[in-house]
Amino acid sequence: MSTPVIKEDQIDVRPFVRERYGKVAEEYQPGSDANCGCSPSDSSCCGSEDTAQLETVAKLYQDPDVDTLPQEVTDLSLGCGDPVTLASLEEGQTVLDLGSGGGIDCFLAAKKVGPTGKVIGVDMTPAMIDRARTNKANLDADNVEFRLGEIEHLPIPDDTADVIISNCVINLSPDKPQVFREAFRALKPGGRLAVSDIVTDGPLPNAIKDNLSQWAGCVAGAMEVKDYVGAIEAAGFVDVQLKPVYWDKDIIESAVDSLDPELKAQLEDARHKGKRMIVMNDGTGAELIEVEDSEDMTEVDISKTVFSAKVTGRKPLN
Repeated sequence: MSTPVIKEDQIDVRPFVRERYGKVAEEYQPGSDANCGCSPSDSSCCGSEDTAQLETVAKLYQDPDVDTLPQEVTDLSLGCGDPVTLASLEEGQTVLDLGSGGGIDCFLAAKKVGPTGKVIGVDMTPAMIDRARTNKANLDADNVEFRLGEIEHLPIPDDTADVIISNCVINLSPDKPQVFREAFRALKPGGRLAVSDIVTDGPLPNAIKDNLSQWAGCVAGAMEVKDYVGAIEAAGFVDVQLKPVYWDKDIIESAVDSLDPELKAQLEDARHKGKRMIVMNDGTGAELIEVEDSEDMTEVDISKTVFSAKVTGRKPLN
């Protein structure tokens, strides 16, 4: 796998991310073992078991309604958490999903808000919007609609949503403060933010931060916790809370076991030579990244530094 690098004069990674997720949507086939995204176990879900993705979704979602969704929806679940349960939705509410992908969170939210409610999914990838609209038609989800647009520039009027959700998408944005400002604008006074996202506790190795593949894999663009919370508060939100969900050490180590023989041999050779490597997966395949001696990071340490988080906040009434 090639390793594209972010140049100082090319900091907008959205075209690359759009291309990667467009490829996932365009090449999707029900039951394929290549439909992996940003979930904690994405490195191991790309294995030989047809049920691996269903198991991954089952681990992420507390909502029993996820079991009623067709494979065409759950296979395109590329998230890292369960924002719908976090949001505690009520009937009649309007919900906005930032980076809606194939629509899994929109369809779950639609069941919560009922026929008097409404769910709007926004995604910047045309192929994902096409997939989501096909899924909507197949599910007869009349209270759901999907709009093409960037989460930094939402195609949504002011004061539209009661609740905004997002699932492992904001970390992909090169301008997260703008995303939170747009979310604040689109929420009604008193509206709530409930997202699952990838954050960091401490700096990442430059080899990851400067790697476009790892932006698409939801890692390189992850923001440090204090900066993430600060950006939400700076947008005007109050009562901001961030609760970490640490990835199990065994999940990270299982990424090594899931490598194809060639990459596994490369990893063993690198270790034999005293090099320190990180095994990452961007949703289209695994990659080995060497960590420089000056950077204190190992394969297992990454599970402590990069993790999923439950994030909530509220737009003041006045």
